Amino acid sequence: MHFPYGISDFAKIIRSGQFYQDRTDRIPLLEASGDQLVFIRPRRFGKSLLLSMLDHYYDIHRADQFAELFGGLAIGQNPTPLHNQYLILRWDFSLIKAQGEIGDIEAAVHQHLNDRMKAFGDEYAAYLTHAIRLHPSNAISSLESVLLATRASGHTIYLLIDEYDNFANEVLMHGGRKDHYEALLYGEGLLKTVFKAVKAGASGKGIDRVFITGVSPIVLGDITSGYNVGENIYLYSEFNDLCGFTEEEVHAVLTQLAAEGVPWSVEEALKTMRTFYNGYCFDEQASQESARIYNPTLSLYFFKHLHTRQRYPQEMLDDNLAMDRAKLRYIAGLPNGDALLTHALSTPEGVVIPRLARRFGLADMLSARKDDAFMASLLYFFGILTLNGTAAFNQMILRIPNLVARSLYVERLQELWLPEVNDVAELRQIAQDFCLSGEIAPLCQFIEQRYFPILSNRDYRWSNELLLKVAFMTVLFNDRIYMMVSETEVDHGYVDLSLIVRPDMRRFNALDLVIEFKYLSLKDLNLSGEQLKAKTQAELAALPAVVAKLDEATEQAQRYGAVLQQRYGLSAVHRFAVVGIGLERVVFRYVDGDGCFDEDIGIE
Repeated sequence: MHFPYGISDFAKIIRSGQFYQDRTDRIPLLEASGDQLVFIRPRRFGKSLLLSMLDHYYDIHRADQFAELFGGLAIGQNPTPLHNQYLILRWDFSLIKAQGEIGDIEAAVHQHLNDRMKAFGDEYAAYLTHAIRLHPSNAISSLESVLLATRASGHTIYLLIDEYDNFANEVLMHGGRKDHYEALLYGEGLLKTVFKAVKAGASGKGIDRVFITGVSPIVLGDITSGYNVGENIYLYSEFNDLCGFTEEEVHAVLTQLAAEGVPWSVEEALKTMRTFYNGYCFDEQASQESARIYNPTLSLYFFKHLHTRQRYPQEMLDDNLAMDRAKLRYIAGLPNGDALLTHALSTPEGVVIPRLARRFGLADMLSARKDDAFMASLLYFFGILTLNGTAAFNQMILRIPNLVARSLYVERLQELWLPEVNDVAELRQIAQDFCLSGEIAPLCQFIEQRYFPILSNRDYRWSNELLLKVAFMTVLFNDRIYMMVSETEVDHGYVDLSLIVRPDMRRFNALDLVIEFKYLSLKDLNLSGEQLKAKTQAELAALPAVVAKLDEATEQAQRYGAVLQQRYGLSAVHRFAVVGIGLERVVFRYVDGDGCFDEDIGIE
């Protein structure tokens, strides 16, 4: 078995016998959904391979290859009447340079479209009775010539457009100029005119079908008047896993690999992949965990490592495929943006918003009010939040899909909260010592003395156990050693924070850890800030309210730790109860496997 990691050429994958997860059974559903479709997914989610498959299926020039390419796939047994009936015109906006002056960008647009239309003319020369006239400085005129030649031939075009929103992404996330974007998409801007020409061409003038992919609906909001005929299918249940793998499919691949005698457990590998790569949902009606899908590109990355190296990849996220960190920086830089990231990172339920934004333009991005619904919708389209059902009043719930996405949140909050390099270096050493020895006192001391002063000065709308938990998460996060999971569901409850050593990293003798958090405000203790600072840790640990919270956290840590120990087949799980008091002090308790604990201590 060979895995096409990073390959989006459908014919190459099939002809070389590489792994291909068959999605051709959706072709009849796509045809029934409309003639002009818009399909949105995060970056590196298999959209280009999907377009390549459609290209080969509908291309009239590849009719003699149909049995070779599709004979072993679902659609090959029952093809639709439209297979191999079209001349294919394909544009890829990600190939167009989006930097420079507006004249340079417009010239690049004309050049790309003309290049693709020249290739179209060369490819279908045997089918065309009229010559295509290309206008180097006017791709709209070139398209008119293509459509005229196509109509004269008696054929029609299937237009495939990849990364249609590339310009918006460049402007918003990589420092592009707003005036350039406006010039391209507002008024009679070039890109708006291109989509108007597509709309006109699809009204009986040569274009029969259109399939558009992108990352977000940003551009749709700005070209609505020019192209308002696209059917948005990206939240339809039947296309939830059009790009992506189900758990059953991942398990089947792991089982097949294991049959080759590789030295790892199928179940352990599945648990690892589930933690790092599963969790995405693009079905607005879904509420079951079975609707969750795996990131396909990262799954192939993992499979390829297992196949070629007989082990897990050390870096679970290939840096070449990391979701653009600039997107989180953009959100974090908005008013209350870092509070939204913190809230998303800390809550099991997820972020609740009235509805998911479907279309919004650059004006919304750059000047509109940025409430949680707006920011959370952006994070959804970027693949850093995902759908998680609906709330009591039919609101949308969005959550972080998996550990790969969670790592980006942690990284960004570390940058915000610990900008000093020396702080980061000290933090890493303290976290490493805790994970190897279970000595929690220095870790609590660091959070109390270095983290809390920073957090207390930020404009958060809440200060509670969730913020305490996020502080510990950002300190302890290490996906090279651990599967860190916040709010793991066990025994009709949720573990606040669990750090389970990756199966392939147990040789480093790191401890498996469970931490339960509780919180008390100064009002709960009837203490002022000055009075709190004046008390020793022993005095704080003896306060009745603190003892009650420690006891509560102890019971939960003991119970949840036992479940995780059994679930993962562990010899021991080290458990801790931690109580934060305001954003001032930390008290902790070590809980052993029998539910006993060391003397309540804070930090001396």
